[in-house]
Amino acid sequence: MRRLDTPGRSQVFAENGIVATSHPLASSTALSILRDGGSAVDAAIAASMVLSVVEPQMTGIGGDCFAIIHDPKQGGIHAVNGSGRSSAKAEINWFFENDIIEIVDSGVHSITVPGALKAFDEMHQKFGKLEWTQLFGDAISTARNGFAVSPRVAFDWARNDDALLRDEGSAQHLLLSGRVPELGERMKFEALANTLEKISEYGIAPFYEGEFAAEIASVIAAKGGLLDEEDLANVTCDWVEPISTEFAGHEVLEIPPNGSGMVTLIMMNLMEILDVHSYAPDSAERYHLEIEIGRVAYSVRDAMLADPEHMEVPVEELISKEYAQKLAGQISKLRRNDKIVLPEIPSSDTVYLTVADKDGQIVSLIYSVFTDFGSKIVTPNSGIVLQSRGACFNLIPGHPNVIGPSKRPLHTIIPAMAMQDGKPSYSFGVMGGAYQPMGQSHVFANLEKYGFDPQTALDYPRLFWGKDGVLEAESGLSRSVLGGLEARGHKLRSAATPIGGGQIIKVDPSGFYCAGSDPRKDGFAIGY
Repeated sequence: MRRLDTPGRSQVFAENGIVATSHPLASSTALSILRDGGSAVDAAIAASMVLSVVEPQMTGIGGDCFAIIHDPKQGGIHAVNGSGRSSAKAEINWFFENDIIEIVDSGVHSITVPGALKAFDEMHQKFGKLEWTQLFGDAISTARNGFAVSPRVAFDWARNDDALLRDEGSAQHLLLSGRVPELGERMKFEALANTLEKISEYGIAPFYEGEFAAEIASVIAAKGGLLDEEDLANVTCDWVEPISTEFAGHEVLEIPPNGSGMVTLIMMNLMEILDVHSYAPDSAERYHLEIEIGRVAYSVRDAMLADPEHMEVPVEELISKEYAQKLAGQISKLRRNDKIVLPEIPSSDTVYLTVADKDGQIVSLIYSVFTDFGSKIVTPNSGIVLQSRGACFNLIPGHPNVIGPSKRPLHTIIPAMAMQDGKPSYSFGVMGGAYQPMGQSHVFANLEKYGFDPQTALDYPRLFWGKDGVLEAESGLSRSVLGGLEARGHKLRSAATPIGGGQIIKVDPSGFYCAGSDPRKDGFAIGY
């Protein structure tokens, strides 16, 4: 139990339904959907639509999603890969012939097919209770009437003023007379409201084969990109079998590649082998080992992870305890290993949310446009922010994750769920680009190795490396931890931004749900 005489949040208990999201308006919408008889999937989709409006730097209908769903009425666990593909014309030689040596994280070549709406549609058909139109009401009214820009959103928006001026659509829809909106200022998205209204009324067809698809393709073509109407019409959504490992007495479930969930499982295997959590939660030993384990696991990601049709080593081998045993030899408990190849660090902006309903349906969902405001390209008429997920491809001939026709890129976003004795014990996720596998491992260890409640597990201070390999430390880390890390060969600096964000629902043995929401974002957990 947390100290009640210090600032902080309490964990939230509820019996009939519970939700945790990164924005108050999204949490409120999800709760209202649950109270109106909607399923957890209904509530998750409705909250996602609101987040598309109030957190445009993080997510939107021009992005991708992944979800893990537990449904006791339809046979347990279901997982969906709602990530889009590159253009069918995306041959690597085309990029070289056009003097493109890198796919940067903004601009037209970073745009891939948005997969989220396709996934939401299939999720709703399979698990929804309410009508599709009922899931859009709050998002439409919020976009049309406006919302107050919240603290974390204002913080992120302020860093992108120059970039948003470079595109006609982003300057039109995401700026106010050429400037970013300020904290508490009203922001409206009339064009997006009209777009959401049509999707609400006519379903996803206009987005993938109708007027919105035509505009998306036209905007991309005008800027020299390859993605076209045929690529949008050929969108797919895959129901997949989760991958898993045993950690702290739980079966931890992740989406298989092209998502990075396998990195979390590799990390958890290494944590068990090296007995990391025999050390105190606030010890330099713990943080050192988690960082070194992360550097090893992420190096596997960079070498191996890709669209599963192009991976050279089976994911089952990479997440095995035997493979982790081979990796463990690279890690010293006393010193940073400078010979580990520094993993690339994609920067990502993402929302994660989780919902549980009175019937035991639980949703773990993550939804993103990748970098701040995605590609920074917005369709002028429909107000759709187009994602930049294609920046996760590389241009290395022969590499599993090299760009290619109709191919899914390596993905950073990962929802998670944990099972115990065949029943769900936790639904959880940690946002923050490349940090996510590290974040999930750190937070779940807080829960099950150190006995923290969901809110305390999220509150706990974090550490991660920057693009140059220097460790970036949140202010909550003690001087003894930082000094101990420096003594082990790590370079450190203060983190310029909060590291990640997250949500957790615990299925408590008492019969209640228990939830926490990360203070690094604006949202909260709430139930009834």
